[in-house]
Amino acid sequence: MGQIKTPSASTAASITQEFGLGEISIEYARPSKKGRDIFGTNALVPYDKLWRTGANQATKVTFSDDVKVEGVALKAGSYAVLTKPGKSSWGVNFYSYESGNWGSYVEKDATASIMVKPAKLQMAFETFTIMIGNVTSNSAVIGLMWDDTYVPINVTTEVDTKVMAAIEKTLSGPTANDYYNAGVYYLNADKDLNKALEYVQKATKGDNPMFWQLRQESLILAKLGRYKEAANVAEKSLKLAEKAGNDDYVKMNKDSIKMWSKK
Repeated sequence: MGQIKTPSASTAASITQEFGLGEISIEYARPSKKGRDIFGTNALVPYDKLWRTGANQATKVTFSDDVKVEGVALKAGSYAVLTKPGKSSWGVNFYSYESGNWGSYVEKDATASIMVKPAKLQMAFETFTIMIGNVTSNSAVIGLMWDDTYVPINVTTEVDTKVMAAIEKTLSGPTANDYYNAGVYYLNADKDLNKALEYVQKATKGDNPMFWQLRQESLILAKLGRYKEAANVAEKSLKLAEKAGNDDYVKMNKDSIKMWSKK
């Protein structure tokens, strides 16, 4: 039997905004005014009582990176947002998100709580609206709007430190691990073995090469027909593997040394 579908009284909505090096996502339900008094002592949403900040379920905000809301630190993750409207100030509480059941958060301690000042709008919003505006490279404002009330929540994120670290890492050139991965790829893909050796030796030439890196160097040398050198490098890999307690590499190196010593 078919089912009759009717419009939802409070429609679901979501918004995603690029922010800093990540994004902010918000999921919420949008009740409408319908001629009612919205915020006030005897209104639909009473002053000084926790509100789910929307309808149906708890509003959910997700930060892909660490942020600060009005200067208070919040780790990357998802949060249920419950607010406490007031005439001259609003409390905004962020709880680690567990479910859409907003009542389950009421008796819990918030991960972060802030106070913000509401403002009067020159126009009225019939439907509860959340927007993300005033977006810069490291700041934005999450705005709650309903009727003629606007509640701004300032959000910031650290960008400069991350970008400068990425710039320095990139401009300093490939890491030892980059060279190692490139060399192993050349070996396994049957590409230029001399280039493979060059790359891997850039990774093993330091003071603390890893036994698995030396193992790959020895395999490349052997494939180039340089068996004596391959056995010498395998000896180094063997000693490090024994020290690390890696029996698999110990056996592989012993087998290879025995075979290459006969070449």
